[in-house]
Amino acid sequence: MSMSKVASTGPLRKSSRGIRVSGLAIAASAGLLLSGCAQSTATPSTDSADNDAAGACDFSPSYPNGPIEMAVPWAAGGGTDSVSRFVGSQLADRLGTQVNVVNRDGGGGVIGHTAIANAKPDGSTIGMATVEITMMHWQGLTDLSYKDITPISQVNSDPSGITVAADAPWQTIEELLEAARSNPGEIVGSGTAIGGIWDLARAGMLIEAGMDPNAIRWVPSAGAAPALQELAAGGIDVSFSSLAENDTMIQAGEVRPLAIMGEKRDPKYPDVPTLKESGVDFSMGTWRGIAGPAGMDEDVVAELNCYLDDIVHSDAYADFMETSRFGVDWRDTNDFTEFVAGEDSAKGEIMQAAGLAG
Repeated sequence: MSMSKVASTGPLRKSSRGIRVSGLAIAASAGLLLSGCAQSTATPSTDSADNDAAGACDFSPSYPNGPIEMAVPWAAGGGTDSVSRFVGSQLADRLGTQVNVVNRDGGGGVIGHTAIANAKPDGSTIGMATVEITMMHWQGLTDLSYKDITPISQVNSDPSGITVAADAPWQTIEELLEAARSNPGEIVGSGTAIGGIWDLARAGMLIEAGMDPNAIRWVPSAGAAPALQELAAGGIDVSFSSLAENDTMIQAGEVRPLAIMGEKRDPKYPDVPTLKESGVDFSMGTWRGIAGPAGMDEDVVAELNCYLDDIVHSDAYADFMETSRFGVDWRDTNDFTEFVAGEDSAKGEIMQAAGLAG
């Protein structure tokens, strides 16, 4: 069973400013939990490039007519929060209004994505949707799915990395896989909760390699950072998460990446091979993109997509993402909508094969 190419980690995509899009369907009916917020505040920019973008992107002259909330389904301080705050501040500059970044974490992403889906479809609430929107309903955590949101623009993706301690006995990904094959269940991995994106990366890799998905045993963690601490301390053997999340300890020489699950090598880690190079044709990663509730006005979606296009293709965004070690991956509204639908189908297939579906 081939499950390769289930997540894009490709290069920056072609700009598509000014396109118009069609809205999506059916809004969700789920509860909304509130948490604290932080805001990005800006006045209209006087920069000539921003002014040019403003003129080209003004598809909905009445939008915005007040502050915008950007819901983040994950806690403050993480990668999604960091990217959201940068994008929020850039949007505030271009729209000339406050963009309040609100962390609505909990429920494995359910609370934040529900906040996006349950908002008024007028663009006053948008959010940073993550790959979990294509996974949560397969796990039985919620009935919410990608059909309950309007994908607007994808801004990032990062492949899963496979990282071991600096003194681990495996020097290559081939050696690690052979050890898992010979001693199923003895090697322990972590990186997220059971059924999370990095758990799915582990399971998919092992299935594609012809092994039981539990040949590397999974221990749940609250996220990549605590899992990495356990790796350095000897509590686990392998971390499955993006190399960006592990970068500080990689640079310090405390951990060592064996491979990434991308379509090609990451130029930030040119010596780290892809899983494909070991003969396991499988890719998996996380992604982030701006979304709103289903049924949004087409002109508001077109305006946001246009501004986001300008942001993602700016030097400021490139510099921020390079410094943060995150990957830039752009999809406009139409491509992002198609991509999310494909992700949902692919994730369901792997989750069912790995016994992770609810």
